[in-house]
Amino acid sequence: MFERLDGIKARYAELERRLALPEVYGDGEQLRVLSKEKAELGEIVAAYDAYLAAQREMRADFEEAERETGEMKDLLVEEGYAVQKRLSALEEQLKILLLPKDKNDSRGCTLEIRAGAGGEEAALFGYELYRMYLSFCEKHRFGWEIVNLNETELGGVKEAVVIVSGENAYKRLKYESGVHRVQRVPETESQGRIHTSTCTVAVLPEAEEVDVTIDEKDVRVDLFRSSGAGGQKVNKTETAIRLTHIPTGIVVTCQDERSQLKNKEKAYRVLKSRLYDLYESRAAGEVAGKRKSLVGTGDRSERIRTYNFPQSRITDHRIGLSLHDMDAFLSGEIDEMIDALARAEVAAKLAAQ
Repeated sequence: MFERLDGIKARYAELERRLALPEVYGDGEQLRVLSKEKAELGEIVAAYDAYLAAQREMRADFEEAERETGEMKDLLVEEGYAVQKRLSALEEQLKILLLPKDKNDSRGCTLEIRAGAGGEEAALFGYELYRMYLSFCEKHRFGWEIVNLNETELGGVKEAVVIVSGENAYKRLKYESGVHRVQRVPETESQGRIHTSTCTVAVLPEAEEVDVTIDEKDVRVDLFRSSGAGGQKVNKTETAIRLTHIPTGIVVTCQDERSQLKNKEKAYRVLKSRLYDLYESRAAGEVAGKRKSLVGTGDRSERIRTYNFPQSRITDHRIGLSLHDMDAFLSGEIDEMIDALARAEVAAKLAAQ
């Protein structure tokens, strides 16, 4: 590990030298790549420098303690052991920093919510999930662009597709992919029986231009008039767009904008994200031993969480964590759950090393 850290420290110094001489070491694009690499290594180098400084401090304390006697010796030994404890924590931090990074973490993402089993009750739950993620994104100052919102007459959501933009949006939301189950008594239930409904959430990293190239000959474009729940919001012109990627059968619909061009642009962004997710999944499937971590497979058919309204309890089945404030959770206060899932993923990776 320390040999690798020495190499990272040397590379960081080389990057600093190059970036200090932009007229010698390349054009704007190359400098952007070098700056990004330097930023990615910066946290590791800072932690390693702190580790080396603590190591020197500990040695100095113990060496000086050997030359002292009495109270001063005891004090120096105590300080040395305190630094040794800090050194162990810094070493653990370095192990975590050296874990393989998800290359998609810094990207934006496409968030898709679809009502599953449970009819109108599932659609109503879909709307609550939609509002939950919207509030979460507002809190973190992530951008929120609606691509498609298929609402029901009673205020539910059969399908919602949105583009979430911002640094680390995918990193924060990626653990939400899967089946979300709700248990509660519907307002229309006269006998007070608890019903179970489900919604599926998919979080796909936003594809960059270099990731996916789409041949327009492979895409069928259909135009139609957009409409809302119960025939509301009907446009007289055909501004809504449906893209069908013929080789894969992926279909994307966008009808949120009044402009046909803007709808088309949004639809293509979502199509690229879905294709990128498809290609990445295939590549992962070809890697031997597709290992399941503590936070699950990420398969969207996997039940990941239950929202029990009678007990105001939210349980994530991947890590066995239950929280007990439904109102706060559905208002977007989901960081505690996300942080716990991220820690579980790190622990699983460390255990696998």
